[in-house]
Formats: sequence, C-alpha cells, structure tokens
Amino acid sequence: MAGKLVVLLALSSLAMGSAAFAEEKMSYGEGEYLNSCAACHGLHGKGDGALATVLKTKPADLTLLKKKYGGEFPYEAAREFIDGRKIVPSHGTREMPIWGRQFIEEDAKTYGPVGGEMLTQDRIDALARYLATLQR
Repeated sequence: MAGKLVVLLALSSLAMGSAAFAEEKMSYGEGEYLNSCAACHGLHGKGDGALATVLKTKPADLTLLKKKYGGEFPYEAAREFIDGRKIVPSHGTREMPIWGRQFIEEDAKTYGPVGGEMLTQDRIDALARYLATLQR
C-alpha cells in the first residue's frame, strides 16, 4: 500500500511539474489572447470560437492577416484594431470590444492613468506579437 502511495505521489508531482513547465512556455501575448480573444476568434485564431455563431459578423480568421496584407504581418494595423480607441475607417463598424478602453479601465485602477496606459499598450503589443505567430 505504501509503495502505491509513493508511486501516486511521484506521478502527481510529475503531472504538476509538467503543467508548470507548460505554463512557463506560454507567452504573455498567448495568455492575453486566450483570456480576451479566443472566445470569438477560437483557440488557434481561425474565427471559430465558442461565441462566433452568436455574433452578427463572423470573427476574422487571424491566421490569414499576413496573407491578406501581401505577405507581411500588419503589426501596426493589428495594434490599432485591437486597441480600438483610434477610429480606423477601413475596418468598418466593429462588433469586437474596444480592448484599449477595457484594458485601461482595469490597468488604471491598479497603476494610475500613466502606468495604466503603459500597461495597456504592453498588453496590446503582446497580443499583436502573438497574432504574428499564428500566421500561416
């Protein structure tokens, strides 16, 4: 019985260690994406998230941005669209949340207006960098 307990404890430690290792490998941008974007855009950015079917406009397939922009990932355009506080007429109307406003509300509570804006911009940069990794 004691031998089985030792084996179970060892396996449990390995499983927890593996989970911790997997967490360490996740980038800040990926974590932010999973928290803020995946419900609509899907786990892999293909526009097939759990909420995609209830939206008026199908979420964009974020894996095709590089292709859509002639082979180069549109980093600044992605940042502007995520932020949403600057009106980008070519993007048309948006059902997507304006993450810049939502992030700043959260971030400013903890870090004040200047620190909050800096953290908000970091979050948006991390998201844009992560989107660049999803490109096919």
